[in-house]
This record gives sequence, C-alpha cells and structure tokens, in this order.
Amino acid sequence: MNSQTDTTNPLKEQALQAIDRLVRFAMDHRLIQAEDADYSRNLLLDMFGASEPSLSEAVPEAADSPQPMIDTLLDYAFEIGLMPENTDTYRDLLDAKIMGLLMARPSEVIAEFERTAREQGIEAATDRFYRLSIDSNYIRMDRVSKNVYWTYPSEYGDIEMTINLSKPEKSPKEIAMAKLLPPPVYPKCQLCRENVGYAGRVNHPARQNLRIIPLEMNNENWFFQYSPYVYYNEHCIVFHHDHVPMKLTKDSLRRLLAFVDVFPHYFIGSNADLPIVGGSILTHDHFQGGRHTFPIQNAPKEASFAHPQFPGVTASIVKWPMSVLRLASADSAVLLECADSIYEAWKQYSDPEAEIYAFTEEGGQRVPHNTVTPIVHRTPDGAYEMDLVLRNNRTSEEHPAGIFHPHAEMHHIKKENIGLIEVMGLAILPGRLKEELDQVADILSGNRGLYEALLQDDNHPLQVHKPWITRLVEEQGMERDKAAAEEWVREEVGRIFVEILGHAGVYKRTEAGQQAFRRFLAAMGYTEA
Repeated sequence: MNSQTDTTNPLKEQALQAIDRLVRFAMDHRLIQAEDADYSRNLLLDMFGASEPSLSEAVPEAADSPQPMIDTLLDYAFEIGLMPENTDTYRDLLDAKIMGLLMARPSEVIAEFERTAREQGIEAATDRFYRLSIDSNYIRMDRVSKNVYWTYPSEYGDIEMTINLSKPEKSPKEIAMAKLLPPPVYPKCQLCRENVGYAGRVNHPARQNLRIIPLEMNNENWFFQYSPYVYYNEHCIVFHHDHVPMKLTKDSLRRLLAFVDVFPHYFIGSNADLPIVGGSILTHDHFQGGRHTFPIQNAPKEASFAHPQFPGVTASIVKWPMSVLRLASADSAVLLECADSIYEAWKQYSDPEAEIYAFTEEGGQRVPHNTVTPIVHRTPDGAYEMDLVLRNNRTSEEHPAGIFHPHAEMHHIKKENIGLIEVMGLAILPGRLKEELDQVADILSGNRGLYEALLQDDNHPLQVHKPWITRLVEEQGMERDKAAAEEWVREEVGRIFVEILGHAGVYKRTEAGQQAFRRFLAAMGYTEA
C-alpha cells in the first residue's frame, strides 16, 4: 500500500512529514546541498519502506534541532518493526543511521574543514566542524542540556560541578545481551578511526554521523573529532591513527605542544598512562582538548623556580588541591626539554618521608607508580604553558582502590578515577546523584519519615549516604526550606569533591607536604626565583 492510499495510519503520515522537515533541516544547516535534497529524501523513504513522500503540500517548517523529527521517525520505526525494542540503545542505533544519510561524505567534510582553515583561519574551521557535529546529532545536545551544573566557591577558586545525565543507561536485558557477545574485533574500541560510518551493535554505538579530521603531529598520523557527550565547550578528542596503547613519553609532550601551534585557541591534555590515575580508555593513545577555561588555569602560582639548563622557563607550584607544576615559556622547544626532564625525574623519584615510592616489588616484578597528567595551552601573548600534575597509583591495605585516589569515605559521591577533566577542576559525578541528592535535601528540609526509614532500613536506597546524612542532620538540623537545603547539599558535594582532589594529590596541602614538594624541585637543581 503506497503513501497516497494509506490514510489509516496517521503515524506514517507524520513520519513522512518528518522526513521532509529533516531534509529541509539538513539543507538549512549545510549538512547537504540543495542538489542533494531529492537524493537524501529518497534514501530515507526507502529506509522506512515508503515509495512516495508526504501527502502534505505545505512547505516544511524550519527547525533548530533535528530531534523532534527523529523522535517521530523512531516511533514509527518501532511500529513497523525496524527496531526490535523501543529502548534508548536501539533508538540511538537507528538515530545515527538516519542522520548519516543526511551528511556529506567524510572526504567532503575534510575538504571543507581544510578550505575554511586556509581561507578564514583555524577558529572558523573548528566553529563550523563543531556546528556540523551538533546539527548531525552526533553531539547529543538534547541530552547534554540535562546535565546538572553548578559552581562551588573554594579556596582554590570556583570549582565546576556537574552530574552527568547525558549518557543513556542500558536496560538490564541489554547489559545481559552485551555480556554474551564476543570481545570486539572491529572496531577494536570506540576511538578507532574505523568507527566512521559504523552501524553499531548492542555493545557498541552507531557512528554513521561521525566525521573526523586528519592531523599530522610529530610526523605521525592522528585524527581530530568532538566527543558525542561534551563535558565542556568544544570538547574534542585527538586520537592516534592506529589502535596503539597509551604511553606517556617525550613524544607525547611534543605532540601536545604541536597541537596548540595549529589550534592556539584550544587547550589539550592527556590522561596519565597508568591504571587508577589514568583515563577510562588506556588501549588507544589519545588526548582531550577544547575551548574552555578550567578552574586550574585560573589558580594562582604560589612559588616560582628556575633552572640554569632551561633559560626562559619558569616553573611554579600552583595553589591547587593536587600537586601541579606550571611551566611557562615563549620557546616551546626549551619548554619541552624542561618538561621531559621533570617527567623523567619524577618517574624515578621516591620520598619515603612523604610516602612516595616510584616502584614496588610485586611478584618479582618492579612495578612503576609515578606518572603525570600534562595539560598545555597558549597564553594571550602567545607563550606556552604546560601544567604537569604529579600522579602516583600505589595502593595499600588501607586504601586498596588507590592511596592517591578518592578514599572509601568519599565513594558515596565518587569512586571513579580522577582523570584529566577532573584534575582541571570540573567534577563529573554519576547520574544516580541527581535523585539521591534531591532526597538528601528532602531530609534536610524536614522529611522525618524519609530520615527514619533510612535509619531503620539497612537496604534503603540512601544507605550509601547514611554517615554523611546523619552528620549533616546532627550539625545543621532539618529546619531549612527545600531551596536552601538543595543549595546546602550542593555546597557539601563541592566541598567533598575538593577533598577528593586533595586525596589525589601526592603532596598534601600541609606545611610538611609543601616542603616535600620543594625537596623534589631541589633534587632536580631548581632554585626559588
């Protein structure tokens, strides 16, 4: 039955109109050219089993986002059996396929980026590419906008706090299905270049609407793309051409400096290359960058040092809960040599008095523990700044998850690794906290029934927060109104996050800790300026 005779299914007509609106959206937002309109419409009609377009003769309305039209098409797709289940996972798989039909081929996107950079400058090129990534629904701004955000005024400056709600959670059935699937062979991980155009599966996202830009750094082939769930403005990922494991070396530092030569309006950094203190993906070498000023960049310098071998380079201890050395110079080559010398020295450095050990013996093997989280950006006058955040991943009986890691009493708020983004002062807290913190605020604003239930039920959903909640009640009571209680809870979570960063700092913010920090600098031959 064709579209002109099927008048019994209003959802089908809505879907056909959504196709027309999507095609107009794609043209309005330069995803396709006007000459591509009929071609793109026909691809979508074929996907949904229709031989003719909508009956409506009205001109499709303009739209700011493709999501309303996509949602209509996904509802219809489930009705006609294109999706086995109407879950976020299956909707996302088809969503990417739909938008992939409304985009230029990868080579055309690359050519436009290079042409824009050449004719208008690199900022114009990244502006356009970022907009393309949003308009193609690769960056899910509809979900990113749901994240909870606030700032916490700490002694180190305003710390950025977010509760991450942008990544959809899988259903128990989907999780069980994913466990039954064999280990991934293609693509090997979510950072591999082979993801471009990939249809996805239950345990791997679809990427038909992903586009990547080739880069050359240190005479090597790399790629540039944006994160689908941006944690900050223009959150980008720079990843190696090949699936090679992360390894922090002098070449890594050289690549960071090379990147900001090409993208001077972006910062770039790397997670450490060891478990516990490293990122979530250590199997594929990559960096993260973007166009955002993080709290760490505004943190003041407490003391500055110089070294005769590195003229023009200033090394400063930064006032920050973690242990940060900030190197500054107008000469990137000298800065590189300085940074590498500090990194190599730190990898070998132990200070038992400060409980820092570069190596331990485990099973007859000498296991390394010291590494760094490096961050690079350009200053307004064009100079280079590199923050080297000193890290150590040693564990102990008291702290089996990591000595320099969120300690157990903090796990009710966060127990995951403190990676690059959080090192810089942007907390990424688990989505479960949105509802849990709201209930904590209910208790603090007088919900005695909820509080009594928590005290009496060892299996209560808020049990993980019980010691914290009881302390808050004892200290401040339960008499605030809800808005004041919510603000109080947010301040408490901000305070806890700053304390977590302090746990991750190898040199504590005590007189003894800061003296130990200076001992490390003195051991390398640095003198206070």
